[in-house]
Amino acid sequence: MELKELLEHFNNGDTLGEDFEVIELMRYYSRQAQKITMQINTQFHEPEELAALFSELIGKPVGEGFGLFPPFYTDFGKNITIGKNVFINAGCKFQDQGGITIDEGALIGHGVVLATLDHDFAPEKRQQLHPAPIHIGKRVWIGANAVVTKGVMIGDNAVVAAGAVVTQDVPADTIVGGVPAKVIRKL
Repeated sequence: MELKELLEHFNNGDTLGEDFEVIELMRYYSRQAQKITMQINTQFHEPEELAALFSELIGKPVGEGFGLFPPFYTDFGKNITIGKNVFINAGCKFQDQGGITIDEGALIGHGVVLATLDHDFAPEKRQQLHPAPIHIGKRVWIGANAVVTKGVMIGDNAVVAAGAVVTQDVPADTIVGGVPAKVIRKL
């Protein structure tokens, strides 16, 4: 199996985790991501160098105006898409197997977690993985230490309050906060 086929499984939302070949390929790409994130996280880089390393990590160019304050962590790396003028602050963790799209002008605060996988609830199926994408719209601001779970779409211009846990879609032009996150008000 090649990366393209693995990404198709993730992007189709296929349940994964019991096929040894798939697990080994996932682990291979995890090790590749670890190598690149170690480069990102353990020495100083000029902004252009960070953009180049992040592009290598995700396997495609980042949008112009990309900004990153390390450290940054991901356990896959190959299913992230970054638009123009996106800024990712220090300490973020992306679990991107299910797919993460961050549209232009989005701001990702310190320590944000984007998690696109869940394990099965049934103990006998616990090794199974259920992927679903996260899509962050244009000019979204996600506050420090927020968590966004699989399958969530955050609409354009929305604000996610610091510490929120987002488990459902967020309408455009709203502020959400809390655990679980709820609409606080319209912008």
